[in-house]
Amino acid sequence: MRILITGANGQLGNEMRVVAAANMQHTCLFTDIHELDVCDEAAVARYVSNEQIDVIVNCAAYTAVDKAEDDEALCRRLNADAPTYLAAAAEACGAALIQVSTDYVFDGTSYRPYTENDAPNPRSVYGTTKFEGEEAVQRLCSRCAVVRTSWLYSSFGNNFVKTMLRLGRERDALGVVFDQIGTPTYAGDLAVALFAMIEQGVTPGIYHFSNEGVCSWYDFAHTIHRMAGVTCRLTPLHTADYPTRAHRPHYSVLDKTKIKHTFGITIPHWEDSLKHCMDILLNNE
Repeated sequence: MRILITGANGQLGNEMRVVAAANMQHTCLFTDIHELDVCDEAAVARYVSNEQIDVIVNCAAYTAVDKAEDDEALCRRLNADAPTYLAAAAEACGAALIQVSTDYVFDGTSYRPYTENDAPNPRSVYGTTKFEGEEAVQRLCSRCAVVRTSWLYSSFGNNFVKTMLRLGRERDALGVVFDQIGTPTYAGDLAVALFAMIEQGVTPGIYHFSNEGVCSWYDFAHTIHRMAGVTCRLTPLHTADYPTRAHRPHYSVLDKTKIKHTFGITIPHWEDSLKHCMDILLNNE
C-alpha cells in the first residue's frame, strides 16, 4: 500500500517513521508543511491523486491548547479545514483515512471511562475544532476511522515527560495538578496500533486509544521523577491553583474495548510504556 502520513515531524509522525521501518512492505510518504500544506485544498487533492495514495493517516494538528484560545482561526484551519480537505481527497481516490483526535472532545464531567458512543461536549477551542474535524471526515469519507487519544508523549518533540524531567532537575520543588485524571499515551504504542489498523483494513468508525491504567498528572510526574532518579519535591495542586487559558477535562479516561476487539490489539500499561520511553530519553543524554 501507499500510505500518506501528514504531520510527520511531530511526536506521532516521528513514531510512525519508526514503525514504518519495520513495515517495509508498504510505501510510506511522510509529509509536513514543506512537503504538503494540508491547509491548501487544491494541493491536498493533487497530491493524493498524483501519488495514488491508498491510506492517509492525519497526524497534523494544532495542539497548543492554551494558545488556541487566542488563535482560533489558525487552530480551525489545521484541526477542522485540513481534515476536511484530506477526507474529500481520500473519497475522490477511494482511499481510507485515519483521523487522529483527542479526549478534549469531551467535557470531562464523567465518572467512568468514555466510550465511543458518549456525546462529545468540547469546552475549549482546541477540543471544539478537533470535534469539527471528526464530523467533517466522517461526513465526507466513507472509509474513515477516527482515533481519539489522550496525554500523548514521546522521545520526540516537546511534551509533559520532557518538561517534568527538565523542571525536576532545575528546581527543588514543583507543583503538579492532581485533580485531573486520565491516561498517558506513548506515541510509539499509538503508531503500532495505527499500522495494525492499516494492515487489517481500516474499519470505519470512532475508536479510543490510550495506554492501559489511570492516573493524575501528579501521579504521572511522580513516576517520571522516580524512573529518572530525580529528587525534586512534588506538591499536589488543585486545578484552581493552576489556572490555564483553556479548560482541561477533569476526567478523560478512554474506554479501549472497541479498538482492542476490532483489531486484536494488546495495549501496554502506561507505566511499562513510560519506562520504555524513559530508557530511550536517558540513554540519549
